[in-house]
Amino acid sequence: MDNHIAIVEDDPNIQNIVSAFLKKEGYQVSILGSAEEGLALWKTNPPDMWILDIMLPGMDGYEFCKKIRNQSEVPIIIISAKDEEIDKILGLELGGDDYLTKPFSPRELVARVKRLFKRTTKNKASKISYNHIVKTGSLVLNTKERRLFWQAEEQDVTTKEFDMLLILAENVNRAFSREELLMKVWGTDYFGSDRAVDDLVKRIRKKIADLPLETVWGYGYRLRNEE
Repeated sequence: MDNHIAIVEDDPNIQNIVSAFLKKEGYQVSILGSAEEGLALWKTNPPDMWILDIMLPGMDGYEFCKKIRNQSEVPIIIISAKDEEIDKILGLELGGDDYLTKPFSPRELVARVKRLFKRTTKNKASKISYNHIVKTGSLVLNTKERRLFWQAEEQDVTTKEFDMLLILAENVNRAFSREELLMKVWGTDYFGSDRAVDDLVKRIRKKIADLPLETVWGYGYRLRNEE
């Protein structure tokens, strides 16, 4: 195993503990004390995954996450002492793939790292079979470039927002249960609540107000054909 993981964290104790557990599993580890150091590493030796603290000196983790996500789909796990739901939602909305609240078990972090690597590797393989363009009504998804257009205007969407809309657009008018969407977007090894699906739909509707994304009451969601 030679995946390179970068830890952006200013607490030396957390740096040392997390680094030790990851190295024990065979990962290459880089430790950065600030987002600015992380950006410098991104230019010279970009990692295969980021483990990112939110409260950092200088640029905070949210801004750093946004900068990285604008350039790459590299996996990002956010760790933070902030336990408010709004902080978790903001972190995931800006492109984080997972969110872990301090204090946490290093073993749990390692388990999430393994699951996320497994899921992203599987997703990369499955995307090869997607058509280059998926279109339904005014919604167009470019699966090669991971770009989404609504009524001919490009929309700024996160990785999971794109993945959910791609699933729905490829199966227009079909109702998906929350459990199905959770499995398809987050992966079969995700152990969180299906509330994550509702939160994701709310964010999509806020960004694309006229999108015919319907609630199937007591079941889940579907994308209705506009015609």
